[in-house]
Amino acid sequence: MTEEQRQGRIVAEAAALAAAAVGAASARLTAALGGAERTRVIIVLACVLGLSGADAATVGASATELRSSLHISNTQIGLLVAVTSIVGALGTVPFGVLADRVRRTWTLGITIFLWGLAMLWSANSSDFNHLLATRAALGAVTAAAGPIVASLVGDYFGGWERGKIWGWILAGELVGAGFGFVVTGDIAALSWRAAFVIVGLLAFPLGWLVFGLREPERGGKGVLAHATEQPPPDDAEAEVPQETDAQRLAREHGVEPDPRLTLTVDARRLNLLQATRHVLQIRTNLVLVAASACGYYFLAGVQTFGSEFAKEQYGIDQALANLLLLVVGAGAIGGVLVSGTLSDAILRRGRLNARILTAAIAATATTILFVPAIFSRSAVTALPYLTAAGFMLSAQNPPLDAARLDIMPPLLWGRAESIRTLLRSFAQALAPLLFGAFADRFGGGRAGLQWTFALMLVPLAGSAVLLFRARSSYPVDVATAAASAAATPREKRATRVPGSAV
Repeated sequence: MTEEQRQGRIVAEAAALAAAAVGAASARLTAALGGAERTRVIIVLACVLGLSGADAATVGASATELRSSLHISNTQIGLLVAVTSIVGALGTVPFGVLADRVRRTWTLGITIFLWGLAMLWSANSSDFNHLLATRAALGAVTAAAGPIVASLVGDYFGGWERGKIWGWILAGELVGAGFGFVVTGDIAALSWRAAFVIVGLLAFPLGWLVFGLREPERGGKGVLAHATEQPPPDDAEAEVPQETDAQRLAREHGVEPDPRLTLTVDARRLNLLQATRHVLQIRTNLVLVAASACGYYFLAGVQTFGSEFAKEQYGIDQALANLLLLVVGAGAIGGVLVSGTLSDAILRRGRLNARILTAAIAATATTILFVPAIFSRSAVTALPYLTAAGFMLSAQNPPLDAARLDIMPPLLWGRAESIRTLLRSFAQALAPLLFGAFADRFGGGRAGLQWTFALMLVPLAGSAVLLFRARSSYPVDVATAAASAAATPREKRATRVPGSAV
């Protein structure tokens, strides 16, 4: 055997081993997620949020190059992200209405194609104003993701496992952010335009995959429910097929619904104003929206200025800063995967407030852990604190996302999520702008970013306080959502709401 033949054989054997490893990993993942269709849905929805995270992180990772190329300030970098978020927040309202009324998979697929075109357009920007206009257009089409993904999760999966499912899907958002920081961030060091093009091109195959998903039946029945994990219903539960674990516990504990908020008509007959009024009257929902906004506010600042802060504070270069954030991101992925599953398990053991309590404890720990990380000057010293803080910051989200579905009637999920996203996104949109403005106000450089991050811990502490307060209202709102879901099917053919045309 010649030397060339021997090398070819080695390469072929290595390729075969790699293919076998990938196949084995794929088989294990499919088994863990409960089957091929469930796995496909979870991965595709995770990629939708991942694309959004990659885009936002790419702007942050390209901050230095954007400032140099377009001659802009930290405040203008923050404004780029803020405009995308604000336009996206406004756009969630019409998409929320569509999520409750039209075929969601097709609507989401179309917007993802437009998403890719907007990203490619932004790569051709010649100055700050042009780039700002393209980011506004991007925000308008990315608005579809929040309400449509939330509505699909509620109808694809059962209430007993939604915390775990949200954990997997939100892990995709974090992986996307990590891709933006590390992969496109390194590419942006050579050309920020190339980084934007790469993210834009990923949208087109993703849109095609979304088109291939089947549209689930509405009503929160969990058409892809994992049969081995579903609690066997008793006779009483069989009469209420849409009842979640939280709603069952509220019934067993004798929690009475709020008659003022119990719907007696088909939720789809509510016009946008009526739906908004109903959603904003649910006390727990307001608390969860505010708490979620505080967490995402801080995360948006990290995505935009985290890489630059790491370089300045710890005296490391771009590659090491990206690697540091990658390790922190790995901790954050662990947080979403653990907390969702953990809150589901505690809920199944009979603790009605499991999801709220899990998020409240995580929010408290996040605030405490970020303090030494921000004031340390050594990357080695800060790394364990940053990793643990990232774990706890992300750990709040899966339980909260699952809890919001528990307190809303299924036929309102799209509009409720759009209203939540609208309110949350305004806070999230302000974060990069305020982070940049405060950093400049504090003198810029290392000290400016350090004191800015320290000041922005205050909203994180506020989210913990809000979540502990939500424990008192959550059981009643869960019972009210169950009563609304049970009542509306009987009334929807006979009852109409005056002025309910949308």
